[in-house]
Amino acid sequence: MAHHPILWTFRRCPYAIRARLALASSGIKVELREIRLRDKPQAFLKSSASGTVPALRLPDRVLDESLNIMIWALNQNDPQRLLDMPPEGWNLIAENDGPFKRALDHTKYASRYPEVNHVAERRKAERYLVKLDARLTGRTWLFGNRPTLADFALLPFVRQFAHIDKEWFDTQEWPNLIAWLDLFLASEAFAHVMDKHSPWAESDTPLWFSG
Repeated sequence: MAHHPILWTFRRCPYAIRARLALASSGIKVELREIRLRDKPQAFLKSSASGTVPALRLPDRVLDESLNIMIWALNQNDPQRLLDMPPEGWNLIAENDGPFKRALDHTKYASRYPEVNHVAERRKAERYLVKLDARLTGRTWLFGNRPTLADFALLPFVRQFAHIDKEWFDTQEWPNLIAWLDLFLASEAFAHVMDKHSPWAESDTPLWFSG
C-alpha cells in the first residue's frame, strides 16, 4: 500500500474543489487521481466506502468527506490561517452543506426532482445568497480582509449555483457576492486547483499535487 496521501477527485465537483483548495493551501503533497464518475475504477471503490469524491487515502485511514479533508490538511499546516475564523463560519458551512446544497440541486437538476417546486427551491437558495451578500458588505471575504475556511468551503457551491444561469445571476441585487465570487474565480488558487488532468489509470506515472 502507498505510504503517501492519495486524493481521488473529480475536477468539477464542488466538494472536490474545496478539498483541493485546502490541500493546496496547506502545501501537502498528494498523489492526484482524477476519475470519471460514470466509470469509477475498482481501486477507487475499494478506497472510498461511500463511492464518492473526494476521497483522501492516508496510510492509516481514508477520509471521504470533503470538510474532513480540509480540516485534516489545515491541521497539518495552515499558513493562511484559514482555520482561524469565528464560530459563525461553521454555521455558514452547515447551512451551505445542508439547505443551500439541497436547494441548489433541486434548481440545477430540476428534471430529477419532478415532485419539487423548483421556483420555491431557487428562492430558498436566493435567500441564503442574499444573507452572504449582506455579510460581505464592506468586506473582501466573509470575515474580513483575508479568506477563512468558510470562504473556501462555500465558494465552489456558489460558483456552481451561479453557472446554472450566469447571465441571470450577474443581474441580481447581490453586488458584494458577485465581487467575492469574481475575486475567487480570477485567483491563482482557483486556477491551480482547476488544472485539467486525464482520468487515472493503473499504469500511469503518479501525478503529484501540492500548493
